[in-house]
Amino acid sequence: MNPPSQEIEELPRKRCCRRGTQIVLLGLLTAALWAGLLTLLLLWHWDTTQHLKQLEERAAQNVSQVSKNLERQHGDQMAQKSQSTQIWQDLEELRAEQQRLKSQDSELSWNLNGLQADLSSFKSQELNERNTASDLLERLREEVTKLRMELQVSNGFVCNTCPEKWINFQRKCYYFGKGTKQWLHARYACEDMEGQLVSIHSPEEQDFLTKHASHTISWIGLRNLNLKGEFIWVDGSPVDYSNWAPGEPASQSHGKDCVMMRGSSHWNNAFCDRKLGSWVCDRLATCAPPANEGSAESLGPESRPGPDGRLSAPSAPLHS
Repeated sequence: MNPPSQEIEELPRKRCCRRGTQIVLLGLLTAALWAGLLTLLLLWHWDTTQHLKQLEERAAQNVSQVSKNLERQHGDQMAQKSQSTQIWQDLEELRAEQQRLKSQDSELSWNLNGLQADLSSFKSQELNERNTASDLLERLREEVTKLRMELQVSNGFVCNTCPEKWINFQRKCYYFGKGTKQWLHARYACEDMEGQLVSIHSPEEQDFLTKHASHTISWIGLRNLNLKGEFIWVDGSPVDYSNWAPGEPASQSHGKDCVMMRGSSHWNNAFCDRKLGSWVCDRLATCAPPANEGSAESLGPESRPGPDGRLSAPSAPLHS
């Protein structure tokens, strides 16, 4: 057995050994921890490096793709710019062409308007000349008829034959029409019956018309055609008689170019589109040989009825 003192000495020595072992173990543990930490750091660094490389590669790829996209976009922009420039040039050309066509169209329209105006003027002139010629021919026919009538009267003919519903007065026949008409329509109605709106040339004729017109307002054949206040008869006969009402025709009554006969026998100018209830037509009466001369054969071939039913005048005056 060891003595107690020796045991006492060995006790601190054991404690020192244990403490040294603990320190060594602690150092080893610390070293292991640092080694593990360093390993972790190395692994993290390697992983981070790899990740950074991948990111760099992806970034490089993205940059390359973006560059390609930018180049493509730049190329597209250049193409669009070139196309836009071409479109602008085409638009300018179209505008210039449109302006040229517009100018040409304006010129053509002006020429067409000029041609239409010339054509209208020509038609109007032709119509006026035709109407003038027709009126002149009608007047000549009427004058020839009047001369023929005078010749027949001088040879004993009786000129008082009128169509049905016409009234004879002084070698003329008169028709007193009824019905609402404007002046122009009344004129046409007379022409349809181979007559014309009445022309009045004496107080006796006026009294006759006043008596048979039954005191109604009637259209007569007097009209202002030249718009200068000069009224003329539609048959071209001279205005050698008038029966205007006091103050008529009104000098400032613009548009009142037609004439009506009142029931009092006085005349008034009125608007031609006014509708009156009556109008008066006249035409020359037809002539017949005296009753004691028998049929038309006794008059010779020159005085026999012509194709129109009228008697022709002899070629030379008959001696009594």
